[in-house]
Amino acid sequence: MPVLRTYAASLLGKGVAGLMRLRGGHGSAFPGLVVERLQPRFLQDVLGALPLGTVVVSGTNGKTTTTKMVVELLRAAGLRVFSNPSGSNFTRGVVSAAVQAMRGGRLDADIAVVELDEAYAVHFVRQLAPRACLLLNVLRDQLDRFGEIDTTARLLRQVAASTVGQVVLNVGDPRIAALADAVGADVQVSWFGVDGSLAPQFPTDEQLHADAIEVATRDDAVMPEGAVVLAGLVGQHATYLIGGRGHEVDLSLYGPHNALNGAAALALTRAVLGERFDAAAQVAALGRVKAAFGRGEIWHLGGRALRLTLVKNPSGFRLALAGATPGTPTLIAINDEHADGRDVSWLWDVDFAPVASGALVRTTGVRADDMALRLEYDGVRVDDADADLGRSLDRFLHDTADRDVQVFSTYTAMLKLRAHLKALEQGRP
Repeated sequence: MPVLRTYAASLLGKGVAGLMRLRGGHGSAFPGLVVERLQPRFLQDVLGALPLGTVVVSGTNGKTTTTKMVVELLRAAGLRVFSNPSGSNFTRGVVSAAVQAMRGGRLDADIAVVELDEAYAVHFVRQLAPRACLLLNVLRDQLDRFGEIDTTARLLRQVAASTVGQVVLNVGDPRIAALADAVGADVQVSWFGVDGSLAPQFPTDEQLHADAIEVATRDDAVMPEGAVVLAGLVGQHATYLIGGRGHEVDLSLYGPHNALNGAAALALTRAVLGERFDAAAQVAALGRVKAAFGRGEIWHLGGRALRLTLVKNPSGFRLALAGATPGTPTLIAINDEHADGRDVSWLWDVDFAPVASGALVRTTGVRADDMALRLEYDGVRVDDADADLGRSLDRFLHDTADRDVQVFSTYTAMLKLRAHLKALEQGRP
């Protein structure tokens, strides 16, 4: 009976998803909500049946991109992998993705790698204990929802404590590193991090918001044995130290944050693959990974490139700007809808000096005027502030002629800009 109920729930979920597509809907979580109501044990029955279990990726920044990295690295190693690639990182989003991937009432996969929002990760692990988890960082983000960042750390502590096989932690984030003492006695802890020489590029939350960012160079001796280390980074050229050997690669993904995400992904695939892990092959595969949905995604329009980058908190915005090309025309789109976080005061904790280069800078979105005011305080001249996203993008592209451009955007604005870009790419107005 439970198997039949799961199968029936998956068929209903497919039907709901199909109906939503016919009606022009874009919600990726609603079919999952319907399935959860019909079969509360859907996740346990479907993901629990996979031979290599489930891997959870969570943390403040980098979840979507790192999950994509892990999926592609495991596939390069020959595994069949299920994931939730839409970025819907609530439990019902995972259920929706599973429903779409199921054939004959089951998933054709060896392992599941799922990205989960920090709060919803707790709900997930109460239903299904993951074989492994990767916990990336804890930084200020959506404080109107999470409250203090120590609350987020406590949520991730529950994820670490519920994991039954391997827990992979960021040695450079003190709140994440402290989760090692929550891990069960039979669970293996693995680490990733950056070499001390690169530490100033990756400040902790406290260092990010200090009057002056001062990050002491760490002694290599404090790096846990066996950690996967981002040992060098020049532009897109990264060097990873794995098992005492250096491996170099030119990353397709831009920005220092994605080089660190790469170390996290390698540490996780090393934990999952065990003796099957081939460091050279995995690093080479990492270099081929392209940007995830809206995370440094490149759009080619009429012979030029537009890079669209999601920004949602001070740390993420700072690192995205660090990877930006000086002098590139810039559009910043800021919304304050529920999915973005209502409070946009975090913009005052971002240093916008990288765009103060005399290039064209414009703002758009619900908070276009607020963003323009913020930039003025950093000496950045804003050419125009217009709340209408589509109109702003069209004028921005027109006025920059055939130059490459960059767009930084909060989540809901990014979704609307992507839809507009897709229409432009397909020749629709």
